[in-house]
Order: sequence, then C-alpha cells, then structure tokens
Amino acid sequence: MPGTRLLALVIASASLLLAQSRPAAGSKPNILVIVGDDMGYGDIGVHGCRDIPTPAIDSLARNGIRATSGYVSGPYCSPTRAGLMTGRYQQRYGHEFNPGPAGAADPKFGLPLTETTLAERLKRAGYATGMVGKWHLGYRPEYHPVKRGFAEYFGFLGGAHSYLDARTDRANPILRGTDAVDEPEYLTEAFRREALAFIERPRKEPWFLYWTFNAVHMPLQATEKYRARFAGIADERRRTYAAMMSAMDDAIGAVLERLRALGLEERTLIFFISDNGGPPVNASSNGPLRGHKAQTWEGGIRVPFLVQWKGVLPAGKLYDPPVIQLDILPTALAAAGVAARPEWKLDGVNLLPYLKGEKKQAPHEALYWRFGQQMAIRMGDWKLVKAPDTSTPQLFDLGRDLGEKQDLAEKEPAVARRLEAAWKKWNSELEEPRWFPNEGRQARKRR
Repeated sequence: MPGTRLLALVIASASLLLAQSRPAAGSKPNILVIVGDDMGYGDIGVHGCRDIPTPAIDSLARNGIRATSGYVSGPYCSPTRAGLMTGRYQQRYGHEFNPGPAGAADPKFGLPLTETTLAERLKRAGYATGMVGKWHLGYRPEYHPVKRGFAEYFGFLGGAHSYLDARTDRANPILRGTDAVDEPEYLTEAFRREALAFIERPRKEPWFLYWTFNAVHMPLQATEKYRARFAGIADERRRTYAAMMSAMDDAIGAVLERLRALGLEERTLIFFISDNGGPPVNASSNGPLRGHKAQTWEGGIRVPFLVQWKGVLPAGKLYDPPVIQLDILPTALAAAGVAARPEWKLDGVNLLPYLKGEKKQAPHEALYWRFGQQMAIRMGDWKLVKAPDTSTPQLFDLGRDLGEKQDLAEKEPAVARRLEAAWKKWNSELEEPRWFPNEGRQARKRR
C-alpha cells in the first residue's frame, strides 16, 4: 500500500539520519559547553531557588555532577570567556577587563592572537566546531570566532543585545558567519533553534558546540509567552528576569531531549556555568553569597558549575573541592584524547579523574583573582579577599562562613600572610591590562 511504503521510507530515512549523527562506538565524545550570562547563584532549583523552575538545568546536576565550589576567573563577562577559551588565567595575557560597548571599545580589544582557543585545539583533533551566542572576545575581523577555530558561528560579538529587535544595535549586529542577518525571533529562541540545527546536522566526526546565551543579561526583555508563567511574581523586574531564565531553561531542555532522541546522550560531555555572579540591576539573587557581579566577593565569582557525561561520570554527585572554568579546556581535551603539553602553560586541570573519584586530592592548591585593585585567593577553605568596600585584605573560612561575614585576619595573621605571599607570587607573573573599559571612547574624546 502507498501509505505503508511512505511510512517505511520515513522510518528508514530517520534511521539513516540517526546513524549518521551518532559517533561510532569508542569514538571521541561530542562536547557541549553552555554558558549563562549574569545569572544569580541562587536562581536555579538545585541551589534553592523557589520562584523560578529550572528543570533542564537541574537535570544536569541530577544526571551528572554539581561542583559546589565552582568558580570563574573573572567577575564579569569578557575576562571569564577569555579564560574559558584558553584554559589560562586571562590576566597572564592582559585580558583583565571588559572593553565597553562596541562603539566605545579600545581598538586593541580582543583575545590576543598569541593565545590558542579550545575550538582551535579541538578542530585540530578532528572535531566539527560551532558556536551559537555571545562572543565578547573582539570586534575586529582577526578576532572573529571563525578566525579562532569555529567553522560555524551564529550570534553577536558584543557584550549585550536586544532580545526583541535585532536591528536596534547596528554596531553589534546578529551574524551568521561574518554576515549580518535580520533575526525576527526572540533571541533566546533563535539561539535554541541554531543549537538544535547544529547538533542535528549529519556528520561523521564528533562535534564541539560552544553555546553562550546572553540571557539573563540586561536589557530585561521577555515575550508574554514566558512572562505569563510568572504572574505570581509581583516585582516586574524579577518577573521578567524569571521569564528570561525560563526561556533559557526551555532551550537547554530542548537540546538535551534532542541528544536523547539522536542516541547521543551518553556520547556527549556537557558543561554548564554562568560567566559571573548576578548583578543587582537584573533582579537576580546570589542566594547566601556576599556581593555580586564585578566584585571578588563570592557573589561575583562563585557560579553554578555542572558537568554531565552519562555512563562515564557519576550521576547526582556533589563535588566539593574548588574548581574553575579554566578547567573546562583541559577536561574537554582529555575527553577528546588530546594530551596537554607543558609549553601550553595551562592553569586549568583535567577534572575527569577527580570527578570519577580516581584522584582524591583537590585539583588546585589555590585559585587566584585580580580585578584592578580587587584581589582574592582561595586555598582550601581559606579565602583572602580585597573587594571594592574593603581597605585591606580580609580573611574568611568559607567552610564555616560562606557569606564572608566574619573577618579572621587579626585572629589568624599567619594564615593571612601565607595567602598574601602566595597571591603576590602569582601576581608577579601577570601582564598589565591591555585596555580598560571605554578606553577607546575616552581616547577619542582626548583627541
């Protein structure tokens, strides 16, 4: 019967697509790195959020590992992304600050060409590489994602963008590759569409997708479809923020569901982080943490940090020793069978043996931060920090005082001196910042 033959043809075509999309047994895993933007630490379910359901994000913790002391090496956007892409403290090569808006940025701004990105390293290892979302690592052609290892790109180059009208920022357009496009969809949904298209594309080689939302960064914009879910939230800013979070969670859920349908779930290593803590301006909540975005208090640098690789990593495990987004690069490379070389001078660590329980010690002896006049170092549970509202470094025991309320510098002077000496040694290895926010605009004014 014609109908039966048509159904058989559809099933055969679907099976062929599935076979083409699924890597052969024993092959390298796909790698998916998901980055949220300006998320509050307390705004996902597994961190105690009550007013914004995040079932997809929470599922990564349920089916994988939640690092309870997950950090980023910069307290705001561009520096964190530079560190993630290179596996090295971004201050080592002067990428310490954001550049300001596209029209005001210093001409020197961009991830230095002397640095090698995760996409470049995976491309050389035989990966199909794609990026969807916010770049924020350079505006000039030589810094474009397609020149830094990504074979495919859809997104924008700047630090923020309208969600509702792609045409509002001519200096920072939505791009497909290097061509500007007029994107009609709500931007979070457009990023969902493009991520799905990338993972569904038949190919023989494994893939790497760097999926970087601008949600929930300003401007606060959401469609009524998502706002209607949160009619019970009286505060309008928080209601819109919740809607934006929900749209991002839906997008992540759609991709996770498609991975399952394609038989790729156990062959995909997934990371989820935020690029920094939430800022007060977007109505986010950092939960029990002190401070916020652009500060070296925990609220600026401690972020959701989830890792899922079904069948390889344990499910539902809490991992307490400190880890950092610099670890994503060496962990992804190790999963891909690429051995890190000493001359790369990576600061990140391959987390796989630690997350599997094969190595019992902490991955890092210490973690470090420098952000202008602000600094921090974490060594074990001890943290020494100088933030905007402190005149001298303060010492906290994070194991007992997660909210950084009780300064122990006078009570434990030897510990404070030890941490300060370690930080100064690290600081002596760093470059001076190559630019400062809005430096380009200020230079033009002076001229």
